[in-house]
Amino acid sequence: MLTIENLNVFYGAIHALKGISLKVREGEIVTLIGANGAGKSTTLKAISGLVKPRAGSIIFDGELIQGRPAQDIVARGISQVPEGRRIFANLTVEENLELGAYLRRDRAGIKADMENVFARFPRLEERRRQLAGTLSGGEQQMLAIGRGLMSRPRLLLLDEPSMGLAPLLVREIFEIIKEINREGTTILLVEQNAHMALSIASYAYVLETGQIVLEGPAAELADSEMVKEAYLGGR
Repeated sequence: MLTIENLNVFYGAIHALKGISLKVREGEIVTLIGANGAGKSTTLKAISGLVKPRAGSIIFDGELIQGRPAQDIVARGISQVPEGRRIFANLTVEENLELGAYLRRDRAGIKADMENVFARFPRLEERRRQLAGTLSGGEQQMLAIGRGLMSRPRLLLLDEPSMGLAPLLVREIFEIIKEINREGTTILLVEQNAHMALSIASYAYVLETGQIVLEGPAAELADSEMVKEAYLGGR
């Protein structure tokens, strides 16, 4: 579904991504793990059209998409749930979800999808007319995921969904990610909680200072001594 080849991204003089290549097959959960500043979020931003690569290619469904405007990429079926949630704090839960569907014109479909989000996240339904800024961190993460689903993506990019959440909520969010995937959405997951990410992904890549240093089936990487030492606390 998605192929990245020799991708290079710069922020001014900083070489943030140094020729990375990766693949995401339809129906999979693929995870990118690595320390802060490794280039994980930059990879997602390049796919989403939020940063322009200097070299390399991003191919989605057989089409080159690098350098295209972000709204074109959403229209093609890719949606991003950004790091830090980035919900619209001064709008209601319902208005945030409506903004997730801003490219769509099928009102009946939008209404049905909103009800699906509320069925998946009952706490959001209870707060549908509440300002999003008054929600707890976990509820805001649920809203960010719900908003991402409102464009009916075929590929969902999740950037650090467990950040700042209590362990019980982290487990809940990861169960929801698995459910979304089972229902047919392919997922590229960026996550610092390597243990949780590797437990739900089928394939994984390890990024260090803008380069992929290791890749393979997630279960194999979870058993790798290098990954255990660097990311799993020696487990």
